[in-house]
Amino acid sequence: MSRGGRLEGSLNMTKNEKYSQLLPQIKSVVADEPDMIACMANIASMLHETFHFWWTGFYRAVIQSEELVLGPFQGPMACTRIRKGRGVCGTAWEQNRTVIVEDVELFPGHIACSSASRSEIVVPVHDHAGIVIAVLDIDSEHIAHFDVTDQVWLEQITQLLTDKT
Repeated sequence: MSRGGRLEGSLNMTKNEKYSQLLPQIKSVVADEPDMIACMANIASMLHETFHFWWTGFYRAVIQSEELVLGPFQGPMACTRIRKGRGVCGTAWEQNRTVIVEDVELFPGHIACSSASRSEIVVPVHDHAGIVIAVLDIDSEHIAHFDVTDQVWLEQITQLLTDKT
């Protein structure tokens, strides 16, 4: 990674190539860090800098209140709390699965924290018991930006957090 946090030569790399170079770097950064928030902050930063997403961050699950609470992120201001089952993040939490939305304007109940967001992927972060403890939320200002390639790699990245629980 260069000083700016971007992968060397990343402008000419495919999405798959970027993820394949980024994953070992993320592993290295989070390997010896016991604090989950610090790990989330660095993961959000590294993903954001590598892919230039509109918004990249985590929401932490608060089981008692059935809310997601804003965690470490990169990008413009975000919604602070999201109810379980609401929007893309709350849906991914409730359904305990990755949700890819090609056009957020067509997603029932989408929460518009930013009108510039056009597509979204949300990946649950689990503890060892399979309970969702957070979600990784990434927004793009482009329609249909995310696909199965993102899902596969982002699920591997969130697994690094599961391994810490």
